[in-house]
Amino acid sequence: MTTIDSVDLYYLSMPTVENVGDGSQDVLLVRVRAGGWEGWGECEASPLVSIASLIAPRSHSACQPVLSSVLGQRIDGIDDVRRITALVRANSFDQLQAAHTLSGINIALCDLLGRRYEVPVHELLGVRTATPKTPYASTLFGSTPEETRAEAARLAGSGFRAVKFGWMGFGTGSVAADIDQLAAAREGVGPDADLLIDAAMAWVGRPDAARARVAALQDFRVRFIEEPFVAEEYDAYREFGAVAKRAGVAVAGGEGCHNVPMALTMMTHADLDYVQIDAGRIGGITEAKEVADAVQAQGRRFLNHSFTSHLALSASLQPFAGHRAEALCEYPVNSKPVSYDLTTTHLSVDADGLVRIPDAPGLGVTPDPRTISAYLQQVEISVQGQTLYRTPELDLVAADEGIPA
Repeated sequence: MTTIDSVDLYYLSMPTVENVGDGSQDVLLVRVRAGGWEGWGECEASPLVSIASLIAPRSHSACQPVLSSVLGQRIDGIDDVRRITALVRANSFDQLQAAHTLSGINIALCDLLGRRYEVPVHELLGVRTATPKTPYASTLFGSTPEETRAEAARLAGSGFRAVKFGWMGFGTGSVAADIDQLAAAREGVGPDADLLIDAAMAWVGRPDAARARVAALQDFRVRFIEEPFVAEEYDAYREFGAVAKRAGVAVAGGEGCHNVPMALTMMTHADLDYVQIDAGRIGGITEAKEVADAVQAQGRRFLNHSFTSHLALSASLQPFAGHRAEALCEYPVNSKPVSYDLTTTHLSVDADGLVRIPDAPGLGVTPDPRTISAYLQQVEISVQGQTLYRTPELDLVAADEGIPA
């Protein structure tokens, strides 16, 4: 029997974090070690808050430090990952950040098992052969329509058959301003590429404002509009979705879901066309796989959410590795160096315009110790003079020798 020896969190950050909707500016990297093996994961979360959730003293029986449910646990198979995940949920139910911290640990445990048994993570999940996915280039709107047009043309010229723009104030100003951005994006990608839009929850509590954009979304042939509202606004999603679908525009959502029941409730009550799940938020790869299976059973479409590193990208693709080859997947194209350079290898877009899920052991990507060292933030958390957390030592080796061991 193999037990978990250590769970180490590393906070990496760009020197300056800008006030824009770009989650690639910092990273919370997770390393788990057990019986001589190790695995790596990444949380989609505020790093310091998640570190605190790992070690925060017990508040009561349902508000315990995440680490207490993980350290020393048996880890010999994928069912152990599911069992540990359920244990964290039960013991840290009232600690809301626990889901994000758990996500990175779950991903790292899956990576560890894949490396231990020398199989890709998707094979641990029961999918022997992964199908390639059609990537959509995911980026932010430009500050001006001219910037958006130029970036759209660049991405289309790079071979992407689908491009998604979002944030940067879209939906928060006038309808005319949004039309200008949509027109620029469509002109840039050309008449044949799929255009996708992330509304970034611009219309929270304002379904009328969302409906006011439907005609423009239809005019510029937007394939889907993502996150018009926060995840819990099921009625707004359903009512807006009915209008959008009549105009030929699908609705995507779900990245804000941090557990399986929430995702399944949103899928049905919000009547989503695309259910977009972040493995770094929902509780990890096994939790995302449960949602992906339910989405497929209902005849809806599953999407990954991924806007940071290629470690996170690989993790996000594993849950729907067996879905049809023409399935879309989010593919970040303008990540900051702390995220893009995090791994020594990347999931490139091939000559057919597809992304192929790695068939190497684990997640098939390797963290680069040089990048970790360059962006590592030293953290210490103390209470009453007792140190509860200090950034762990990192065993640095040359990148071409593999992951630290």
